[in-house]
Formats: sequence, structure tokens, C-alpha cells
Amino acid sequence: MLIKNQIYTAQIVDYTAEGQGVAKIEGCAVFVPNAIVGEVCQIRIEKVGKTWAAGKIVQILEKSPHRINRACPVAKLCGGCDFHHMDYEEESRLKAERVRSCLNRIGGESLESIPMHPAPVTTCYRNKAQYPVSSKKNRAFAGFFRAGTHQVVENERCLILPEESDQVKAAVIDYMNQYRVNAYDETTRKGIVRHIYVRQGAVSGQILVCIVATTRKLPQVEALIDRLKKIKGFTTLVLSINTKPGNAVLGDEFISLYGPGYIEDTLCGLTFRLSPRSFYQINHHQAQELYKAAIEAAEITKEDTVLDLYCGVGTITLAMSKAAGKVIGIEVIPQAVADAKENALRNHISNADFICADAGQAALELEQQGIHADVVVVDPPRKGLNADAIQAIVRFAPRRLVYVSCDPATLARDVALLKAQGFVLRSAQAFDLFPRCAHVESVVLLTQEQSTEQP
Repeated sequence: MLIKNQIYTAQIVDYTAEGQGVAKIEGCAVFVPNAIVGEVCQIRIEKVGKTWAAGKIVQILEKSPHRINRACPVAKLCGGCDFHHMDYEEESRLKAERVRSCLNRIGGESLESIPMHPAPVTTCYRNKAQYPVSSKKNRAFAGFFRAGTHQVVENERCLILPEESDQVKAAVIDYMNQYRVNAYDETTRKGIVRHIYVRQGAVSGQILVCIVATTRKLPQVEALIDRLKKIKGFTTLVLSINTKPGNAVLGDEFISLYGPGYIEDTLCGLTFRLSPRSFYQINHHQAQELYKAAIEAAEITKEDTVLDLYCGVGTITLAMSKAAGKVIGIEVIPQAVADAKENALRNHISNADFICADAGQAALELEQQGIHADVVVVDPPRKGLNADAIQAIVRFAPRRLVYVSCDPATLARDVALLKAQGFVLRSAQAFDLFPRCAHVESVVLLTQEQSTEQP
């Protein structure tokens, strides 16, 4: 058994789903942050479990050719990015391998490789930021949580965000410190401002700022608005009231303090209205590539009815409407459904309907109404499909099922469940929408087993 605080020499042989290195020491899997496959390291054991251990690099004895100097000064502390210590070539390879490994190990496939679509740029790509706010010595500051904690790591410039996002953060913090608007304290549950939320249209340049607070009225709000007006693209300021303890960022009530309360952006040739709670992919270029692949896999015809589960503001739904006879989007968040309906109107799309309901429940109701889906598209949250959604898909028996996933493990689990119900995996691709971060998106195509298509 490994001994805590003991230093061992070992080679890094694999990665975890979060991108940590894995070493095998005396038959035990040791998870090592900031490590790269192939490196030989001296590792100090910091925690010992029954079947695993956590370690920390003391010294790298044999360095990987993929190791680079970190461009971000707080990369080792901040929990936002995972791969500032390796080049993008290795990051892309490990993400594709993660998708392939999950589909093989959990999904029961035997794929030799997965096509990876890397991002053309790895900086300034993220169109949304959620900065937690904290304070020290009566001074407010914002940044991102240290990995595995709610300790805020201050960072003047985040490299994966546009400069305007950090300008908004700085303006809000300056306002808070000048007018003594206290940061919320999770321990005492006192204070006002919890998060600074920023969303920017990649094409429009419009900026939505949402202050998440415990009060319905911010002091000296005109002074805050004056500061924000100096930032190029600032369009609207929204207050979200969140008085509940827990990890949820946004509250249930939104008050527009300046502007319309939403911004607009263009994706796949369509214009979308985006409110604070609207789901919208954070990497504009890669989102278009992802949706293009999903549409191509669907092979929609004008005779088809397309069902889009977890449709958000209707991005995939409306993009597919051009080729389909009818598209139906289902989403559980009322504000997102309202945006989706508005987006259909502003794009003059008349063959799209949107339903506000749980995906599984709505699919069952459509089935009871006799509505048949020729093509089903799903883009669920990280937890994947629920049992009702899977059963509804099975009963619809669509000609093609396109699954867009942000979590390879739950994707693979659902693929295995769908295979047990007569579906066959026909293709799989990986898309990097999150350079420098551990997440990876996938698009897979499944058809009924009796289909004549070949994998």
C-alpha cells in the first residue's frame, strides 16, 4: 500500500476524464495534476484511498515534448482551465481518445479512432463568463474558483475570454468598492453581489451583463451603468435575484435595469435572441461546425418531421427547419422557450413549434397525439438522457437519431442503452469547443438495427 507523503518515481501512462495524469505505482492508480503522458516524474503521495491515490509532481525527470510554459500566471491555481501546461496537439489527441475510450469501454463499441475537429484558435473564444465575487480586507474582487473549492482565485486577464468580459468584471468590482456594495459570503449568507455574468455576441458584439445578487435593488445603479457604457458593445444590464444557498448561479427572477434584457447574435445564418438563462454554445466557430455535422448526419428531407429534445433557444431546431417539413423543439426552461419562439419569428420560420416541458414527458405527449418523428436530435445536459426520453425515442423509431453530447461518459452509457433497444452506432466525431479546458463535445449517429447503412 502506498504511503502518504512518500515520494515515488513513476511514468505517466494515461489521463483521467478531467485531464489529470495517471501513473501506476505498486498496482495502484495515482492521479497527478499537470502531468503529461510519457513523462517520468517524482510524485509525492498526498492522499491514499482503497484503490487509488492522489499525488503531486515534485520533479519531472523525463519531460514530454508536448510540455509548454503556461501563458496564464494563475493556471495552476484556477479551476477554469486544465491544459495550459501542454500544447494543443496533445490536448486534441487526449480529447479524441477520451471519446473513443468511453464509447468502447462503456458503450460496447470497438472503434479504432475518432475524428477530431480542433478549434482554430485557443484564446478569446468563450462568449460567456460567470465570475464568482469574493472579498478580502473589505475589498471586493472576482475571478474563478480554485479547483474543487469555492475559493475565488483573482485574475486580471483570462486568456480564453474576450477582453471586454474582463473589462466588465473590472468595472463592476470598481463600482462595488467605491460604493461599498458588499460581496456575498457563502458562510455567513450576508452580502449583496454573488456573481458577475457576462455574455457577448460573437457576430453582433453586443454584451449582456447580469449581476446576480441577494437584493431586488442595487445601490447607486446609475453609477454602475455609466461605467458599463464605456465598454464597447455593452447593450443591457440585468439583475438576477438569488437568495438560495447552493451552487446555482442564476436566480429565478430577472429585472432589466438597462436595455431590453437580452442581446442578439447570428449563428448558422440565423439571428438569435439570448437572455441570461438561454443555452447557447460558448464557442461560436466550433458551434457552427458542430451543428453543421449534426445536420449532415440527420440527412433531413422535406417530408420529415424532426424532433429536437433539449432545444435551448432553438439553434439546432431552426437550423434544421430549412431542410425539414416540420421541426418541434422541446425545452424545460421557460425563458429559453420564449426566446426560441421569438427566434423563429425574427427569422421568419413558420414550420417550427416549441414546447416547454421535460424532454421525456413532452416526447410521450407527442406520441400520444399521434405525431411521428422521422429524425430525432438530442443535445442533453451532462447527465444525459433520462429513462422517459430513451423510451420515447425507442417508440418513435426514427429513421435517424443524432446525439450531440457534452459528456463522453453519459453519451456512451446512453449509446449502450439505445443499442439494447435496437439502435446501432453508425458514426462518431469529436469537436473541441473548450480549448484549454477538459470538456469535449461529440456528435454520433444511430439508426435502427434493420437499417441497411454500414457503420
